Amino acid sequence: MRIDLHGAAPGVHAAMARFDAAASRELDPALAELVRVRASQLNGCAVCLGLHTRAALEAGEDAERLHTLALWRDSTLFTGPERAALALTESMTRIAEAGVPEEVFDAAREHFDETALAHLLWTIAAINVWNRVAIAAGLPAG
Repeated sequence: MRIDLHGAAPGVHAAMARFDAAASRELDPALAELVRVRASQLNGCAVCLGLHTRAALEAGEDAERLHTLALWRDSTLFTGPERAALALTESMTRIAEAGVPEEVFDAAREHFDETALAHLLWTIAAINVWNRVAIAAGLPAG
């Protein structure tokens, strides 16, 4: 570990944890964890991937779905709302590549009301922050 983030900046760490909790408050817990797992896969954050895979299972997520999450587009195991959320997650996580295409945002809007969509956007943003800081700090997986 390169730096003790919590010890060196406990107020920031606590604020980020509160932000993350508030961001996902209006989402189904299993959906929020799917989003976190997928972003962590894309970002290569082993710490967050392990943490949120366990949290997804605790939230009632099916292990088979988690095993196929990286290939969700080719799977019949995911619902329309989950597909829209995962597409939005991928676009936001890879935002430098193509932004968030209108069709991706419109698909999410079809499945989520304004409040849920806002919480989904903030949840995706939060996990991307956690991933980047965990990777930069060299947090060990486990």
